[in-house]
Amino acid sequence: MLSDDDGKYLIKIAKLAVENYLENGKKINVPEDCPEHLKEKLGVFVTLNKNKELRGCIGYPEPIAPLIDATIDVAISAAVNDPRFPKLTNEELKYIELEVTVLTKPELLEVSDPSNYSNEIIIGRDGLIIEKGFNKGLLLPQVAIEYNMDSETFLANTCIKAGLSSDCWNSKETKVYTFQGQIFKE
Repeated sequence: MLSDDDGKYLIKIAKLAVENYLENGKKINVPEDCPEHLKEKLGVFVTLNKNKELRGCIGYPEPIAPLIDATIDVAISAAVNDPRFPKLTNEELKYIELEVTVLTKPELLEVSDPSNYSNEIIIGRDGLIIEKGFNKGLLLPQVAIEYNMDSETFLANTCIKAGLSSDCWNSKETKVYTFQGQIFKE
């Protein structure tokens, strides 16, 4: 568990990374004052919202890089590389609210029958990753709350995010992973 101060620090660095990239086209270095525990490898997503609407969201679901480095990378990517949106502009930046979600390592959800998946998911706590073949989709834990989803709807929407049919979670070939996220907002 990270502290509120850790969350404020990550938000500050994410915002600084985006501002600097939009102005100079360069990635910032990890600040010298970065606490050592924020260099642990953890998954992280940065979400940009403008007027309470999604404006960009990119992340690393797996712990492949130190948290501080990953936060800088995905903050910039959420601003300029989310294929659903045009590149963020300097003018828009003042209207953007940043959210950093630090993830636990995804764990394969094992059930005897796929119809039991919905009983194993706790809305508001669990995020989902659906994987089938080369397709993979992820929805953060807060998505189910924000869109008032029950566990079956959450599973269906994660399948759709993976580019699969909404009922693909009922297939034995589909893998379902859960993870938790600690959410920090500006």
